[in-house]
Amino acid sequence: MRKTLIAATLLCAATAAWAHGPMHQKVTETITIAAPPEAVWERVKDFAALQSWHPAIESSRATAGNEVGSVRTLTLKGGGRIVEELTRYSAEERRLTYKMTDPGPVPVTNYSSTLNVLPGDGGTTLVEWKAGFYRGEPNNNPPPERNDEAAIAAVTGIYKAGLDNLKKLAEGK
Repeated sequence: MRKTLIAATLLCAATAAWAHGPMHQKVTETITIAAPPEAVWERVKDFAALQSWHPAIESSRATAGNEVGSVRTLTLKGGGRIVEELTRYSAEERRLTYKMTDPGPVPVTNYSSTLNVLPGDGGTTLVEWKAGFYRGEPNNNPPPERNDEAAIAAVTGIYKAGLDNLKKLAEGK
């Protein structure tokens, strides 16, 4: 009886592990900028103005500025559109959090992100951009362009391009 119970338990555990759906993914990118946090925050604080520092954004408009619940529509250079909603905003903490309600060409689902502007060493700024999300295809065996690796690569690429350009702009280079 005991062997049967153990075997059944192991079989259920193995089946559950093999049949699981997508795993929650996380990406965090940081960059140190040789400028004071106030100056860097001044560049990124406007939820409606991502195009002013992210090189992939052609235009951006938001329904209610920096108010929680504001919805921004990003038009991408080369075509495509992303829709995001501001879920938390703190000028005092220099932090904004948002979620994608329509990821457009980004191969993710249930994406939520936070951008933090923090004091660094010696008058510098540390900018941290992090997200949690699931791959674009929730079913098992997703196509390569919508799997975990594609989702991680897309978010990482978006963050690195934005942070690199923000550093260039903030440092006047």
